[in-house]
Amino acid sequence: MKRILIANRGEIARRVIATARRMGLETVAVFSEPDAKALHVQEATLAYALGGKTSAESYLNLARLLEAAQATGADAVHPGYGFLSEDAGFAQAVQDAGLIWIGPPPAAIRQLGSKAAAKALAQAHDVPCLPGYAGEDQSDARFAKEAQVIGFPVMVKAVAGGGGRGMRLVPNADQLAAAAASARSEALAGFGNGDLLIERAVMHPRHVEVQIFADAHGQVVHLGERDCSVQRRHQKIIEEAPSPAVDAALRERMGACAVTLARAAGYVGAGTVEFLLEGNHFFLMEMNTRLQVEHPVTEALTGLDLVEWQIRVARGEPLPLGQSELRFQGHAMEVRLCAEDEMFRPHAGQVQHLKAPAATCFEVGALRFDHALQQGSEVSPFYDAMLGKLIVHAATRAEAIEQLTGALLRLELLGLPTNRAFLIECLQDETFKAGKALISFLATDADRLQTRLHEKEGRAQQSLSVLCSLGDAPSRLACPYPQPRRLRHRGQTADLYVKALGRQQWQVQYGDGRQDQLQAHPVAIGEDAHGWQVALGDCSQMLTGVCLEGLEGQSRWHMQAHGVDWWVEDVSYLPPAAAGGASVATELRAPFNGKLLKLAVQPGQRLQAGEAALVIESMKLEHSLAAPAAVVVAEVLVSEGQQVMPGQVLLRFAAAEPAAESAVPPAAQQE
Repeated sequence: MKRILIANRGEIARRVIATARRMGLETVAVFSEPDAKALHVQEATLAYALGGKTSAESYLNLARLLEAAQATGADAVHPGYGFLSEDAGFAQAVQDAGLIWIGPPPAAIRQLGSKAAAKALAQAHDVPCLPGYAGEDQSDARFAKEAQVIGFPVMVKAVAGGGGRGMRLVPNADQLAAAAASARSEALAGFGNGDLLIERAVMHPRHVEVQIFADAHGQVVHLGERDCSVQRRHQKIIEEAPSPAVDAALRERMGACAVTLARAAGYVGAGTVEFLLEGNHFFLMEMNTRLQVEHPVTEALTGLDLVEWQIRVARGEPLPLGQSELRFQGHAMEVRLCAEDEMFRPHAGQVQHLKAPAATCFEVGALRFDHALQQGSEVSPFYDAMLGKLIVHAATRAEAIEQLTGALLRLELLGLPTNRAFLIECLQDETFKAGKALISFLATDADRLQTRLHEKEGRAQQSLSVLCSLGDAPSRLACPYPQPRRLRHRGQTADLYVKALGRQQWQVQYGDGRQDQLQAHPVAIGEDAHGWQVALGDCSQMLTGVCLEGLEGQSRWHMQAHGVDWWVEDVSYLPPAAAGGASVATELRAPFNGKLLKLAVQPGQRLQAGEAALVIESMKLEHSLAAPAAVVVAEVLVSEGQQVMPGQVLLRFAAAEPAAESAVPPAAQQE
């Protein structure tokens, strides 16, 4: 093996390149049109243009990937995660082309990649599984019959794929058909396979997974567990090892089951066996036949390079260490930084400002930041919303939480919405800090965390947003005349008066009569960003911001201060009616980039508040947009299949008049 083609993009491509370079191996990056200037393209030995914008046109194009390997002289292929990493057909095609496949055998991928087949294999080898149905009859009638046998609530799952896509919790029989249809649609879009299974739902579990490794000589080991219970929409955002709920005895039992399943499948390479854990009882969910997004957690805990292990195993070498030689030290934790808003909806856009905390690797107390970001990076709507991963390793869990929180506080990333501030709230929440967060944590507590975050945001923006309207003009001299300013935040407009006091000091008077006096010294932080060291009373803090063009031509700012991010618009020069956001209730705008999958309305149709109007697919997830109030659809401005942009008007509404009282007698109405 001399030259590895990495059939992936972004941070995982950079991750493989780093290890390959250290091992003296050359690399080939592949890229789509949106990724032409990406970091993984710059860092590889060679790069090959796949063409196209979407995943189907580029990173999922098996023929083009094999052409790239041949054209660049690659003799091995690493699939990363996602895309074709768990595609048995791709693995087989790579081997048939005479190349080394850095992954498990195609037969193992095929068997374990199907949740139904993996479950059957597990049951044959006494690995605990939940009762369920995974047969060929996929009719609603058969699912309804089997669900009655299993007992509600049940979980509907896509047989193929992973990442929580095609998964729905069904509390009762009335919701089963709709949940199955939705899961099937999402599975078809994401994996090209709409087959489903159903199984008994465990209502208060943890998500605990075991990392395994196997070589071609029959040796299989496990590298401990990771707790991935903090999730939104079945997508992990915090992972840690060891799990706060797993002791040595339970770890041995779970590890033995994971090794048994891998050995039964004739597995070779890196894999992850995922379990639901409730108390001391655990049940198989699935096995991921690839390297996981969260593999750095295990690397930090063990001090090992799992990509190096993958390469060595693919070259036919035995595992570097046996089970008795593996050591787990300290506590490791990872958060996934995503381009998404507070409703967990993905966003695209440009990174206008980036300042990352200093990172090291593979040391106790270390901080890693695995990412593919740089100033000016375009986050495309065609791929996953994850921007990167921050990983810490500390002596204790409490220290890991505080170090990870500190890293997020030091991270500056402006230009598009991210979950940075929300991750800080999660890490600092008492339930999480006590190690009691279950899979249901965000389903039950997200609103509480967001409310707390909104309160912090409100306090920060009220005091600090005025700086965005002052521009770069110095205020060394006092001015007796207060200047009117109008700022809009979360649809609410505030009228302010700002008076320059001289020496970078201002007096701000709010509409309710309250006054603040602030001092702000500009700080140079980058070409496209603004920075201020702001003093309010005896407190001083750093404020950063970038200015973007708003929808109506006004300036729109993304601002960040400590653990809070917010968006504010300077609408001082707009007419009062426009500045007040009066159009909010009469228009439905796209909250993010995406493809319009389903349009469920037409002009003249009445909608109730919260009633679904259309479905947008963005970054492989489907999102339903609803009417903001009781309205009548006045105008439809988009069509199914269309790509929409953030802020684009999709529908226009007219206020719905109250329904006239019926003149039919009550008795007749009952009939």
